[in-house]
Amino acid sequence: MTDGSRRGLVIVPAVLALATFLPRPGAAQVLPSEPISLVGGRLTIGGEASVSTSSSDDPGWFNYTDYAHNALRMVRLGITADVHLGSRVSVLGELRTENWDRLRPYALYLRVRPWTDHPFDVQVGRIPPSFGAFARRNYSGDDNPLIGYPLAYQYLTSLRSDAVPASADDLLRMRGRGWRPSFPIGSTAPSIGSPLVTAFQWDTGVQLHWGPDPIDVTGSVTTGTLSEPHVQDNNGGKQIAARVAWRPVVGLILGVSGAHGPYIATSITRNLPPEVPREDFSQQAFGFDAEYSRSYWLVRSEGIFSAWRLPAVRAPFLHNPVRAWSMSVEGRYKLGPGLFAAGRYDHLGFSDIQGSTATRPWDAPVTRIETGGGYYLLRNLIFKITYQHDWRDAGSVRELQAWSAQLQFWF
Repeated sequence: MTDGSRRGLVIVPAVLALATFLPRPGAAQVLPSEPISLVGGRLTIGGEASVSTSSSDDPGWFNYTDYAHNALRMVRLGITADVHLGSRVSVLGELRTENWDRLRPYALYLRVRPWTDHPFDVQVGRIPPSFGAFARRNYSGDDNPLIGYPLAYQYLTSLRSDAVPASADDLLRMRGRGWRPSFPIGSTAPSIGSPLVTAFQWDTGVQLHWGPDPIDVTGSVTTGTLSEPHVQDNNGGKQIAARVAWRPVVGLILGVSGAHGPYIATSITRNLPPEVPREDFSQQAFGFDAEYSRSYWLVRSEGIFSAWRLPAVRAPFLHNPVRAWSMSVEGRYKLGPGLFAAGRYDHLGFSDIQGSTATRPWDAPVTRIETGGGYYLLRNLIFKITYQHDWRDAGSVRELQAWSAQLQFWF
């Protein structure tokens, strides 16, 4: 048994013991339960704190994020602010820190509502996502029934925007090594790869939103891409993204999303050999999502398809875009007052490429099953415990089994 496993087997029961001493649903609320309003309602402040621990230190890096943190072993603190500058203008922001790392501006944008009697607004700055369902939800409190994240929004592939393979063989050598891939073109130092869509950073740009029921439309132009959002542009291009959601009946939401934007940094493209075709080295993505809630049930499903075009430098050439797709299905069922059970099935697959000796998926397909449940100690204080099983066909560690616990508070 590893040291990490021993620590986890001690910490998980400790968190369970702590939970038994906390208030139960219906007990007096001694912690803030609503955002705090100041300055006559012109300033609203909210916050979130969560502590997660796991029986495994995840030596296969299945749960590592693009900030190089283990999503199952994380202390996250966040504070949000909404400053009303008038009836039509607000400034919204959020600061976060993970594992006592430096504070990062997760969100900071200006929201303008040109007409007070129409559901239309413009947002400028570090804006909410315009693609997919998971990253658009706040995913604090009871909006995430589990502790882990869907693979498409968290799992690190071997692709990087600051380093690229020269051939198909270079990419195949990095299968299952998204936590530290390295390539011969661009930065040669090993570094973390990118997910299909990151849930841990917001992009910078302009967003338009029109939201009367039953149709909700969001579109944006940003400096980065779904895989790698940026504050400062690194390639002189812009991503266009949009999502349309439809609520045909009460409890049902159907959504479709699309995005296209240049992916590779200018520092790479300007140093490619002159014989390499200058193509649109971009990320393209399409997504669909569905949610249905009724009585004690909540069911969600989301699929994402993404493609990246890479330079064809030497044989065996990467002439065609490399593709990836994900599918997740999750559900939650209320068992009783304050108690629920939940589960999620997740798969991430990759297209085949032709190497010197074999044709294989360019990264290692991975599957994740996570089950568990939670209990509301207060209406904004929740304790969860889950079991997660991950497996793939490449990498130094090909399987993970982990019990995790989380205590989460928000207001």
